[in-house]
Amino acid sequence: MYGAGLALLLALQVADTLSSTLGKALAYRATPTEGVTAFFAILPTIVNRSLVLAVPFAILLGLSRLQRDSELKAAFAAGIRPLSLVWPLLLPFALVGAVAFWNAGTVVPAGLDRWDRTWFGIFNMPEKIPTRDNYTYAPPGALYYAGRVTPGTPPTPSSVADSSAPDSPVPDSAGTSANLAQLAGVMVQRGGVVYTANSGVWDAAQRTWTLDSPWVTAPGQRPRQQAGPLTLPQTDALRPPPAEAKKVSNAQLRSALSGPGLSAQERREYTYQLASRYADPFTPIAFALAAAALGLLIRNQAAALAAVIVFIAGFYVLWITMPQLARAGAVDPTLAAWVPSLVFVLLGLGLAWRVNR
Repeated sequence: MYGAGLALLLALQVADTLSSTLGKALAYRATPTEGVTAFFAILPTIVNRSLVLAVPFAILLGLSRLQRDSELKAAFAAGIRPLSLVWPLLLPFALVGAVAFWNAGTVVPAGLDRWDRTWFGIFNMPEKIPTRDNYTYAPPGALYYAGRVTPGTPPTPSSVADSSAPDSPVPDSAGTSANLAQLAGVMVQRGGVVYTANSGVWDAAQRTWTLDSPWVTAPGQRPRQQAGPLTLPQTDALRPPPAEAKKVSNAQLRSALSGPGLSAQERREYTYQLASRYADPFTPIAFALAAAALGLLIRNQAAALAAVIVFIAGFYVLWITMPQLARAGAVDPTLAAWVPSLVFVLLGLGLAWRVNR
């Protein structure tokens, strides 16, 4: 039953992935090599979901078959306690969880990174430049804030025009220097004076911020807009933004969390991602406990199939809701990662108590 459930869920997810991406691949004339690379890049993610979700499918339908054939009645008549049929199921699915843990922490992150890079190639686009949002730096007596920091500087109008000539090099979309970054939504406060601007440039080599036509607000004066750029000293180091948490291995997540380079939101996302990679592989055990206890109470196969749908739907609702709450800071990230598994453990213990009565 587990093999059948695994095959069914793999087929459904592969079909869903193909239906959502095949049209785009054909429209952008993706090569067979690109198509195969994209498929094998997303396959570890599909496998991980299927490994977990096949557990309630196997147990509930398997126990319903035993119920229908009166095998459970024969076992109970022979003096076997109902819960004695539950505990042995936890071991094989603990092994499933171990495989899911290894896959989620090593294979899946690299696959997701390769998936994105492959589609950037199919779309004939440069890879997305990583950005840092809500940057804040507060040295003594000052405050520096930028809504977004993007590495590199935009090409000037003249360079764009010149690049159309046959012999002119194409401007580098990532910028001309690793020491430069674009600023958006800028606010600087120094000595009681507040400077705000829509955009600016961070020169880490010169240790300056240059604001484009900023508004200047001084104590006791009306705000005024400066006609040209304004350069202010800024002594912080320009660091590349951290990689997306889902594309980072467990070791890299732990290393990043032990350092000071993450913002509050980035720290929450990294904490949640690391905790979920330990919590999600525990889900097969929680599913096995809850599904086995429920399966001993269900008397027909139709009810078992309905229970499978309820299990998967309930897990999915928790699985997509908790990351959003953790990212917003409404729920502790570690707790949010463990909530889906804990809910099914509590459900399983409650059902086991009911079976044992």
